[in-house]
Amino acid sequence: MTVSQSSGDAPVLELTGVVKEYPGSPPLRILHGIDLTIEAGELLAVVGPSGSGKSTLLALLGSLDRPTDGRLRFEGRDLSGLSDPELAALRAHRIGFVFQQFFLLSGLSTVENVAAGLLYSGAPISVRRARAAEALGEVGLGHRLGHRPDQLSGGEKQRVAIARALVGRPALLLADEPTGALDSVSGASVVDLLRTLNADGTTVVVITHDRDLAASFPRRIGIHDGRIDFDERGMNPAGAAL
Repeated sequence: MTVSQSSGDAPVLELTGVVKEYPGSPPLRILHGIDLTIEAGELLAVVGPSGSGKSTLLALLGSLDRPTDGRLRFEGRDLSGLSDPELAALRAHRIGFVFQQFFLLSGLSTVENVAAGLLYSGAPISVRRARAAEALGEVGLGHRLGHRPDQLSGGEKQRVAIARALVGRPALLLADEPTGALDSVSGASVVDLLRTLNADGTTVVVITHDRDLAASFPRRIGIHDGRIDFDERGMNPAGAAL
């Protein structure tokens, strides 16, 4: 698999003093001055309990939301001055999303669901379907092109969702609790797939509350009460995180 390359040597993501709060009396502050750099080609987990700010952070990393204060750069580009359509174009071409729920359209086949990830690419439908079939083959579902979601297992549905996220060859894949709705065997298979995609060059960030899953990643970032609690790196020879 060949992925899009980032701009120069700039990090994929760079957050400086990022704050997120929502209006109220007083305002509700979710993130408190986050400083974080994610380099191209990294595989990392952001771990924390429910309510820690993980999902809010993911929304900012994926340009689904804007920070209240601070600076966020994607591949060296400051996002603060971009319009909503420009941010939408950035997401369409450079960022892929995978969520705990699969968000597949029940009336469409797997290849049609994945091709939907290219709706804003401007490519003709024949090209979209061909690239969707290729992406499904890369996640091990080349034999399921015509199946609908109700004919797939949970693990297969998540693989379809991953193929849809990757069909546009994004620089960054953000996965929010990607194994949360799966049994342990299917979950392990999905994690193995994410590792393979990372080995092929995709930067992968997994948001999770599962500390055992996070501990198996080469970089772990802990978030608690909207602040970075720890940022650890390292693997032992057996592949377990230090």
